[in-house]
Amino acid sequence: MILGLLSLAMSAQAQIRLNQVGMSPDEEKTAVVEGVVKASQVSILNAQTGKKAGGVRLLRTATSPLSGKRRTLIDFSRLTAEGDYVMVSGRHRQPFSVRRQPLSGVAKGALKAFYLVRSGMPVEARYAGAWSRPTGHPDTHVLVHPSAVSPGRPAGTVVSSPGGWYDAGDYNKYVVNSSYAIGLMLCAYEQCHDYFGTLCTDIPESGNGTPDLLDETMYNLQWLLTMQDPWDGGVYHKLTTPGFEAFVMPADCHQARYVVAKSTAATLDFAAVMAQAARLFEGNGDYPGFAAAARNAALAAYHWAMEHPQAWYRQDELNRHFKPAVTTGEYGDGNVGDEWFWAATELYLLTADEQFMSDAAKHQPARFSPSSWASVAALGSYEWLTQCPEADVAQPLRRQLLAYADSLLTAIPASSFQTPSGNSARDFGWGCLGGSFCSSGVALLFAHRLTADSRYLAAARHNADYILGRNATGYCYVTGFGTHSPMHPHHRLSAADGIDAPFPGLLVGGPNPGQQDNGDGRLPYPSRLPDESYTDHADSYASNEIAINWNAELVAFIGWLASL
Repeated sequence: MILGLLSLAMSAQAQIRLNQVGMSPDEEKTAVVEGVVKASQVSILNAQTGKKAGGVRLLRTATSPLSGKRRTLIDFSRLTAEGDYVMVSGRHRQPFSVRRQPLSGVAKGALKAFYLVRSGMPVEARYAGAWSRPTGHPDTHVLVHPSAVSPGRPAGTVVSSPGGWYDAGDYNKYVVNSSYAIGLMLCAYEQCHDYFGTLCTDIPESGNGTPDLLDETMYNLQWLLTMQDPWDGGVYHKLTTPGFEAFVMPADCHQARYVVAKSTAATLDFAAVMAQAARLFEGNGDYPGFAAAARNAALAAYHWAMEHPQAWYRQDELNRHFKPAVTTGEYGDGNVGDEWFWAATELYLLTADEQFMSDAAKHQPARFSPSSWASVAALGSYEWLTQCPEADVAQPLRRQLLAYADSLLTAIPASSFQTPSGNSARDFGWGCLGGSFCSSGVALLFAHRLTADSRYLAAARHNADYILGRNATGYCYVTGFGTHSPMHPHHRLSAADGIDAPFPGLLVGGPNPGQQDNGDGRLPYPSRLPDESYTDHADSYASNEIAINWNAELVAFIGWLASL
């Protein structure tokens, strides 16, 4: 009896929640069945033969603190044979697989997605398949906005700033988010360089002497260098159109593009990632001269930030003084202690200058928070803990990270989904799948790296299971993977290209009870419950947008797990 196709067809309505991408033979395996059932009412069948393939045991029943729904948690860790299976409970069926390296496809797809969202170059069919497109936004004629002037670049000056990645669902490029995305992926590369060193994503640079992850980040690093004003070392906050483009392809966009106001946050993030990249690309034959240029750029940016410590990017205020008004993504940040910490850390690792160590100590965090574009201290902490673990700066950082990781472990025994994250309303909101699940997962992996405590690794895998299907909506939240994944992300490229399937490998933002996109009530959100407030609709920028920071978090998290 062949059950695979039948199971696939029913998966969208299934009440069985599990990792839809695949689990490895030796890891903990958990499924969640909506409602209360007995273990005897759940079975696992071989997808090809229909014969019973393994036993299950009741882990517990749980009541969601968010919805009050009752759920049954099923453990099937005893299933270790590789193969394709179907879990059955009553009339509900859910396919899944057990195989070696089950996450390698997602890791590769998440990194390949950065090639697909490159700006300023043709995305070729031999690398992108159906998602190929001609060049859009060459950005060789970009205007200096009146908010961004310097003596060497008055308003209206034409500058060239090609390349880089489109940031999210829109077509603009933002220094804060780009720097964070690169920084996190380079951090993961350092921890898993053997794995990422051989991960081939079939991009134009594949086959040179540089790993594809570094090649991909270089495409954005080279754009970032163009965002520094050579007159004074300050860094423009973003390259943008005044307003968002319509849902059209890049080649059909015709608004003028500007570099807008320099900011302390953007300049410090730039300094950090340039220092980090200068260290990692030192001696790289594929990019001669880059390490020296990045080093000089980082030092110049840090000096500018010291002279302009409170140059905040406040868009509404800028629009009162300068025209044209800009209404695209703000990425505003009025607290840059974490940026100082990250930048000083990276510059110390690059230069060994004790002043940078002193600056890092001055700004080191009082508690650990998982990384995000607005909270980058974790990136500095990870560097101290792995590059200079004996330094005085590192000792409190270790205690903070492990205290945070331990707090995640305490949530699992009562969790509705056997996960360390997703058990509080605070875990859901804008981009929660990147921040609350991937970034927390990365923190758990660092805790495992520091202690070899297997509980941290198991907890991280549970967060991955949540993202990939074991959650309240039953979605695998990565496009193109699993049996039920988003088809309509808020992403201009995916919506305007005439292809039914979205770009693969993109992590959507996830459940967001704020529903900031639904003031008129027209979007088909199924619920306002924190973990169910998600709709697969192209207009849902609050729950279904994609962004390079979330995808970087996915690359770092799933890539690290895949390396194990």
